Amino acid sequence: MELDELREGLTEAGLTKYEISAYVHLLDMGSAPATELAEKADIPRSRIYDILRDLEDQSYVETYEQDSLHARAREPSEVFERLQSKAATLEATAEEIQSRWEQAGVSGHRVSYVKRVETVYERAKAAIENAENQVELSVTPDQFEKLRPALRDAYQDDVFVMISFNTSPERPTDLPEDSTLSGIISEARHRHLPAPFVLIADRDVTCFAPHTDPIDQYGIIFEDQEMTYVLRWYFKAALWESWPTVFSARSTTLPVTYVDIRECIRDIVTILSDNGHIKVTVKGQTTDKRQPIELSGTITDVVYANGPTDEDVVPSLSNLAGRAAIIVETDDGEEHRIGGWGAILEHIEARRIIIESVEYEEEN
Repeated sequence: MELDELREGLTEAGLTKYEISAYVHLLDMGSAPATELAEKADIPRSRIYDILRDLEDQSYVETYEQDSLHARAREPSEVFERLQSKAATLEATAEEIQSRWEQAGVSGHRVSYVKRVETVYERAKAAIENAENQVELSVTPDQFEKLRPALRDAYQDDVFVMISFNTSPERPTDLPEDSTLSGIISEARHRHLPAPFVLIADRDVTCFAPHTDPIDQYGIIFEDQEMTYVLRWYFKAALWESWPTVFSARSTTLPVTYVDIRECIRDIVTILSDNGHIKVTVKGQTTDKRQPIELSGTITDVVYANGPTDEDVVPSLSNLAGRAAIIVETDDGEEHRIGGWGAILEHIEARRIIIESVEYEEEN
C-alpha cells in the first residue's frame, strides 16, 4: 500500500491529520521522544502530548517516561482487528444499500416480491384506503370479504370500484347479494374460471397473487406506473371485458361519469355519428407540467387507431388498444385533445370525463 493510501485509510478509520502524521512516523521510527516526533511529523510541540494520549487511548501507540515522554507504535493486532470489524460493517452496509436500491428500482419505482399472500392483502387494503379515483379488483368472494370495509370507505369517498369476481367450477361459491354490494362498488362482473388476485389503485399501485390452487404461494407488489399499465390491460382483456355484468350502481341517466376514456369513446361514437352534440366536463392534468385542470365544452370528434370501417360499429377493446382521445371544443372556440392514462400526444390526461348532456340536431 502506498503512503497516500495508508493515510486515506487512517482517515476513514477516524484519525485526524496530526494523529495520522504522528502514527505513520512512529511506524517508521519505531520509538521516539515526543519532542523529536513533533519535529519529524511537523506537529506543534504544544499539541504533540494531547495527540499521543488520544492515539494511546485508541491503542495505536503507547507512551513511557525515559528522562522525557517517549512513544512507540503498539503491536497492531488490536488495531488490525478493529479495522477488520469496521471493514466488515461497511461491506455489510454496502450490500444492504445495494439490496434496498434494487428493491426500490430506478427513480423511486418499486417492485416487491413477498412470500406471504397476506402481505399482498394488507398492501391492497392500504392502497384502497389511499385511492382517490379508481380501484379495479379481481377477487374470489372470500377475498372480497377481507377487503369489504376498505372498499366501502373508498366508494363513499367517490372512488370508482370495479370488481371482477372469479369462481372455480370445481368449488362453486355464491356471489355476494346485490344488497351486500350496494354502497360498496360501482360495477361487478363474474368470471367463471379461477383467476389471480389483482388490485389496481389509481394507476399507481398493483398487487398480484396467483389464484388459490398453486401450492407455493407468493405475491408481487408494483408501485410503478409502467408495470401497472401492463397489468391493467391484462385486467381489462382477461378479467373484465368478456365477462357478464352481475351488478351495477352506475347511473343510467345523465350526467354519466367515466374514469376510462376508452369506455367513454365506445359509448359516444354512435351519438357522434348521429350528429349528437355532447356537452362534457373533463377533470385531469396537463401532460407537460402535470398541473390539475378542469374544462367544459362540446365533444367534436374521437381519435383512435385500428378503428372499424363502418361508422356505426362500436369499437372493440382491441380497436382502442392504441391511441385513444376525444376532441373537446370549449365555449371560446379553442380545441383540446384529451387522452387517457399515460397520454403523451394529447394536451390533457383525463382522470374523469363527465357527460353532462346530449342533444341532437333537428331534422328539417
